[in-house]
Amino acid sequence: MAEDPLFEHDDEANTPLPPEERERLIPSYITLRHELNEAEQVNIGEGLRWATSRKRDVLDQAFLCELHRRMFGDVWDWAGDYRTTPRNIGIDAYRISVAVRQVVDDVRYWVEHETFPPDEIAVRFSHMLVAIHPFPNGNGRFSRLAGDLLARRLGRPPFTWGRADLVDAGETRARYVAALRAADNHDIGPLLAFARS
Repeated sequence: MAEDPLFEHDDEANTPLPPEERERLIPSYITLRHELNEAEQVNIGEGLRWATSRKRDVLDQAFLCELHRRMFGDVWDWAGDYRTTPRNIGIDAYRISVAVRQVVDDVRYWVEHETFPPDEIAVRFSHMLVAIHPFPNGNGRFSRLAGDLLARRLGRPPFTWGRADLVDAGETRARYVAALRAADNHDIGPLLAFARS
């Protein structure tokens, strides 16, 4: 059976969606990948406006779920809900809630005790979220925005994340994925550099 071209993935770092999650796409007009990317990008813009419209606590588990819902809720009806199915990356689904709570607690401690410089705290936060892969899809975009919001809270500008669209495959995305893999192996340096590149 041929792969659905709407859900084809260019690299192994993309999250494949099982059929039961694909069926929960809200806009019925979407049949092509670029239409999905455009709809998600518009929705992400709305999520960013919501997140920055007033002071919000990014280090709150309920806020993180609401942020994802605001970023993807016009496109996917599972937006903001933790995934319940396995993925090629990330942790087991049954561990997500506890893991996200642990990340929030760890990062609160780092902020309070200035364990790392502000940029490093925000990048580590983003990396830990994407490593968990808590949602069915959109985890990279969600975790980068969460990192940007924390950087702002810590008095730093949002990150540039390579100044490119990281959804589509390309050289910049390859550098991002390599930096994530280095961070997975406890070398945060490449991801920290990429975030400000």
